[in-house]
Amino acid sequence: MSNDCKKAYITTPIYYVNDVPHIGHAYTTIIADTLARYSRMIGLETLFLTGTDEHGQKIQEAAQKRGKKPQEYADEISAKFRDLWDYFDISYDKFIRTTDEKHKLGVQKAFEVMYEKGDIYKDNYEGFYCVSCETFFTKTQLIDNEFCPDCGKPTSIVKEESYFFRLSKYEDALLAWYEDKEKCILPKAKKNEVINFVKQGLHDLSITRTSFDWGVKLPESINDPKHVMYVWLDALMNYITALGYGTDEKDMDFWPATVHLVGKDILRFHAVYWPAFLMSLGLELPKHIGAHGWWTRNGEKMSKSKGNVVNPREVADAYGLENFRYFMLREVPFGQDGDFSQKALIDRINSDLSNDLGNLLNRIIGMSGKYNDFVIDSSDVLRFHEKEIKEAEAIIETLPAYLYDLQLNRYLEELWKILTLANQSIAVYEPWVKIKEGKKEEAMALVALVANLLAKTALMLSPVMPKTCETIADALGFTINHEHYRRLIEEKALLHTFMIKKVPPLFPKIEKELLKSEPKTATPASKETTKNRLDKEGLITIDQFFQTKLKIGTILEAEAVAKSDRLLKLKVDLGEPEPRQIIAGIRPYYTPEALVDTQVCVVANLKPAKIMGHLSEGMLLAAKDDEGLALIRPEKRKKSGTPVG
Repeated sequence: MSNDCKKAYITTPIYYVNDVPHIGHAYTTIIADTLARYSRMIGLETLFLTGTDEHGQKIQEAAQKRGKKPQEYADEISAKFRDLWDYFDISYDKFIRTTDEKHKLGVQKAFEVMYEKGDIYKDNYEGFYCVSCETFFTKTQLIDNEFCPDCGKPTSIVKEESYFFRLSKYEDALLAWYEDKEKCILPKAKKNEVINFVKQGLHDLSITRTSFDWGVKLPESINDPKHVMYVWLDALMNYITALGYGTDEKDMDFWPATVHLVGKDILRFHAVYWPAFLMSLGLELPKHIGAHGWWTRNGEKMSKSKGNVVNPREVADAYGLENFRYFMLREVPFGQDGDFSQKALIDRINSDLSNDLGNLLNRIIGMSGKYNDFVIDSSDVLRFHEKEIKEAEAIIETLPAYLYDLQLNRYLEELWKILTLANQSIAVYEPWVKIKEGKKEEAMALVALVANLLAKTALMLSPVMPKTCETIADALGFTINHEHYRRLIEEKALLHTFMIKKVPPLFPKIEKELLKSEPKTATPASKETTKNRLDKEGLITIDQFFQTKLKIGTILEAEAVAKSDRLLKLKVDLGEPEPRQIIAGIRPYYTPEALVDTQVCVVANLKPAKIMGHLSEGMLLAAKDDEGLALIRPEKRKKSGTPVG
């Protein structure tokens, strides 16, 4: 992402209304909100778009199950998303729905343009269709000739008349775009996945359906009323129909998008289909497409059946919305899967927010009140503390690059170094000693130094924690806006003389978990005898077995561990954003060269451990007898990350 123009266009995916919003939706939206708030603060004219995707077979079926019409059902779920974003104070500028009339007109216009260009043609289609993913697959793409490679659910053979988009025509152009634009897809590992997918060859894409009618009709000029548009063609167009494409086009000067934020499960649609559609329409391609990972809870995949789905509103109510925002952006590198636990959230609040940030403001208030009747004057800061100011300015200069590369956790990690500098300066210069020695000027210069470091931190933190930083800024005699960003950050000025305001502690310590833990299933008394037998005989239940997560992994790299005759260090692809490092005691039986590009079975939910100083993030399954050791392998090659069981 770059800020080399005067406008910023930030988008979330439009969320599918087959279910209520969850923590993954909140994560995407909070990231987008942070980018939008930062863009506004630095002076860019900003448009932040979110909304809901409301067409398709899955919505029609969900509505029927509930005895509702599709529009009624879509209205109900869409409202839940909008209500949550309003409750979360998300600063979106537009909320689009694919059932909006202007959107439909824009999609029909796009279809006409692509059809007239010769990029859309009519034919018959027969293939394996996944209703859940709204996607067709070839037989070679399926798992065990039946199951969807993306979600694992059964597919069905569908044969119907369809209009096709000539996706194959744009294969070379897409590969050229990926090569030419280094950061068009973030993070880099995800870009490599997309490139590998396209290099395998692109097939023309079926873009209409006749088996259901809940969707955008084809343009009247096509005169084929039994067809509705495929949900992904309809949905992806929202990014330009929201700007008026095909109707008034009043906001099209915001195009191309600065960044599209998506979950990793829909990256292919955004990084392959969408740019190909745009090429066909003769429009510029988005500057950046950022794909984030999924969230688990306490190391387990969330599911309704387990009762461990995180309700973002409940977490925000219990722990504070801005604490929740900080945790989600700080806890996990963008692109990797994240794990939500109350313990981790509490640790972040008590350590980062309470100790480092909130306590610093309290110390400034206390020292200024004790030494100078709450008046803080920056006139001597550079005289005594130019070194610390320069150090903070150097940190601040690195921050935009992290933000614009979507490394939000690094952005916060680096920003926190200024708070560390401030707290360390108090410990090093001991203003209370200066006062005793009659060096009031030096003591007050130190207090002003720390106040200025906090002020600059508050400006840079405000996109993540806007209300908190408004409180800090108000206490320090300024406001969070472009004018003060320009003065304190760009021009590197210091605060004017001001009287600090007293504020209550910003982050009271949290001593215990505030949300109820998931209920543990009690063993009924009638089953006590069986339980005792299982315990004595060492038997386990099927539920206990499935607590172990086994996955197919592909070994990407292998090397011997120095000073060990037994260990090999492996890089193993488990279908995750980054490969796992696994230390395995198999060196007497396998050479590193023989393992590369082979597949193994991996225990994927073991707690990471250090082995001879190397982190190991899993365990290989193997069998050993008098003749030696053999790794357990799949009979046929499987997609990395395929579950075993």
